[in-house]
Amino acid sequence: MRPLYLLLFCFTFSLANAQWRWYNPQKTDIPVIQNQGWTNEIGKTYVRLPNRAEQAVRPIVWELSRNSSGLSIHFYSNAPRIKVRYTVSGPLNMPHMPSTGVSGVDMYCKDENGKSHFCYGGYSFGDTIQYFYNITEKSPLHSHGYEYSLYLPLYNSVQWMEIGVPDSCELTFIPVFQEKPIVLYGTSVSQGACASRPAMAWSTIMQRSLEYPLINLGFSGNGRLEQGVLQFITEIDARLYILDCLPNIYGKTEPEIIRLVCDAVHQIRETRNTPILLIDHAGCSNADTDSSMFNAYTQKNISQHKAFDQLIKEGVKDIFYLSHDELDLPSDGWVDYVHPSDYGMEAQSRAIEKKVREILKLPVGKLSTTTPVTQRREPHNYEWQARHQDILALSQKETPKAVILGNSITHFWGGEPIGPRRNGTDSWNKVMRKEGFHNMGFGFDRIENVLWRIYHDELSGFEAQKIVLMIGTNNVDINSDNDIIEGLRFLLSAIRERQPKAAIKVVGILPRKDREARIKQLNEQINKMVDKESYIYIDAGVALLGKDGKIDESLFSDGVHPNEEGYRLIALAIASF
Repeated sequence: MRPLYLLLFCFTFSLANAQWRWYNPQKTDIPVIQNQGWTNEIGKTYVRLPNRAEQAVRPIVWELSRNSSGLSIHFYSNAPRIKVRYTVSGPLNMPHMPSTGVSGVDMYCKDENGKSHFCYGGYSFGDTIQYFYNITEKSPLHSHGYEYSLYLPLYNSVQWMEIGVPDSCELTFIPVFQEKPIVLYGTSVSQGACASRPAMAWSTIMQRSLEYPLINLGFSGNGRLEQGVLQFITEIDARLYILDCLPNIYGKTEPEIIRLVCDAVHQIRETRNTPILLIDHAGCSNADTDSSMFNAYTQKNISQHKAFDQLIKEGVKDIFYLSHDELDLPSDGWVDYVHPSDYGMEAQSRAIEKKVREILKLPVGKLSTTTPVTQRREPHNYEWQARHQDILALSQKETPKAVILGNSITHFWGGEPIGPRRNGTDSWNKVMRKEGFHNMGFGFDRIENVLWRIYHDELSGFEAQKIVLMIGTNNVDINSDNDIIEGLRFLLSAIRERQPKAAIKVVGILPRKDREARIKQLNEQINKMVDKESYIYIDAGVALLGKDGKIDESLFSDGVHPNEEGYRLIALAIASF
């Protein structure tokens, strides 16, 4: 007979296990492993090159491509506790890099205003690695909880993984994002050595800031600008290729380095016109005291820059350079002679992100209204990121002739993708649809949220004839008039950059209950700015006011959103140019 304490232990253990529901990213209906590339081939494995690469690249590159560096899994959850458990195939750590970086995971959550927060997790390393997270704060504006990003190990190969939440809670995986990625080809530093945890690799820091997919093809000691690897890189339709391979170019003369760099750029240019960024060797921690180290990396940088100059003289377009001086790693930002610490990774990420933003035309201002950011404030039954992906897919399927950008007033008007409610389908169908408008309105959006969407391709890949911007009402209670005006000016510049041939109309902020006077004054300033910047302005909202200057509540569903009759009164003024 079993002892009573053993029976009680077994019962308690069974009960504890029964209280958790486990989700396996490899057993989903759609791919959910982000930043991978070749999703159709390898989208349910934690590797970085497809199986056919085994015969095309050197064995060590193939082996390193099994490491999960740069990969992540995104999901929504309202759980107060989250567990992650998984196994890896290699050693847990290295002499100069801890287990948390080599084999650990990293989790961040995004709040309702798009701000990212590091989630500390307790952990245990063994045959099965486990992380434990407590999330005591609830999302105040979304019943389905926060958006999470789980970053996978930098220097190990994940065999299997499960994410657990209490049985009464929800977890929903986010499908692979469809935006064009940045592709990075580099060395051990690109792979992540020697970050203390996965999200502190410089490429991941930058990815978290830009929020584009970033495919990390850093191969420790083996980023050598090889034709076999470059052939796979050119298969990816990227928005930018970054070549950061100089530290692994060993034993080459200046002419050989020049030829190697030029050949790599020419190989990409055979099939892709995508911008290419060449990055200098960042240097060595002991360069000031060891002249041989200083001379070695300096000569590589001189050689690569000569290659860059040669390419420019040849007329190669859209190639860019980031120098050693621009990288400017701090003297104490290293773990050893060449691998950055977290401090060094932060510095490297800032320098490279600055250059990337210049190349891709992604400026960030100093105001909240000029800082692109996502949001998840809508308590209704719609997901902001899912709508963004749906709009990108719809634009690929059906090229927009006209676009209207806005918040819930636009979102809930009508059209596709269908919103959680539609308040003005008749006027949308008779006026807006007839003019070819795509509805790019998002419930609860502010100026800065539209800026993020513009930076993330909602106006890319087509030439629109008309663009209408109707945004700002959700900024009224939290921003000054100046911040709103400057945010709109900044946003309009981003729109013009991507749609230089379109006629652009700005609709004054529609009146809302108890804000009529403030909005009237603000619209007068918006009108002046729009005229100065040579866009089109219209104050369509005057049709929704009574003689006393207050809103005509019979034209609204709730004091903010027009009803069918309200939309009918403003539709033609908005659509007609």
